[in-house]
Amino acid sequence: MDLLHGVLLVAAGIAGGIIAAIVGGAAVITFPALLAAGLPPVMATAANTAALTPGLFLAAIYDRSQLLGFATVLFAYAGRISTWLAARAATRGNVRRFTHSPAVVLPISIYGGYFGAGLGVLMLGVLSVGTGGNYRSANVTKNLVTGLNSATATVIFAAQGALSWPATLLMMAGTLVGGLIGARVAQVMPNHAARKLVVGVGALLTFGFAWRYWF
Repeated sequence: MDLLHGVLLVAAGIAGGIIAAIVGGAAVITFPALLAAGLPPVMATAANTAALTPGLFLAAIYDRSQLLGFATVLFAYAGRISTWLAARAATRGNVRRFTHSPAVVLPISIYGGYFGAGLGVLMLGVLSVGTGGNYRSANVTKNLVTGLNSATATVIFAAQGALSWPATLLMMAGTLVGGLIGARVAQVMPNHAARKLVVGVGALLTFGFAWRYWF
């Protein structure tokens, strides 16, 4: 790997780390950069997942007070939340529908391990329900959950020999810097601005992947 590709991976890692820490969808930048560096698609997918993992954990730790607050709220109101969800499901003729959050998070996590593009946006949408629309709490939790998801997938990729470590480590160095920057931005971003950003990134990802795979 030459110097130009190395610089490209670090720069893409910084940009991707910022995006991942704020909203998700970093693969729009990081995945093409890995392909441009010469990695085949499968190895680029594995490297993308592994490279983003430390930055996600760093972003979650940076604003860790929100994790405690979110966990406390969920624990305090777990019974009421489950009752409310069950009542809503019952009115639609399906008592068991979405009465427990793992039923929603699990398929998203499976998708995250398989490919991962847009995982943060999907997770943020689900977790926002539990925080009453509080972006900061939902985002910090998203970073932790997505980081755990990515770490699990990374262990499997590494065991299978699917990781190109030079490319992965170069991008990982960038995502650590980007994750720290993104965490700070997310910490001060107003809720209304965050909502617009999430909708914008989600729409961009939807259009991009629809154009790539359907047309």
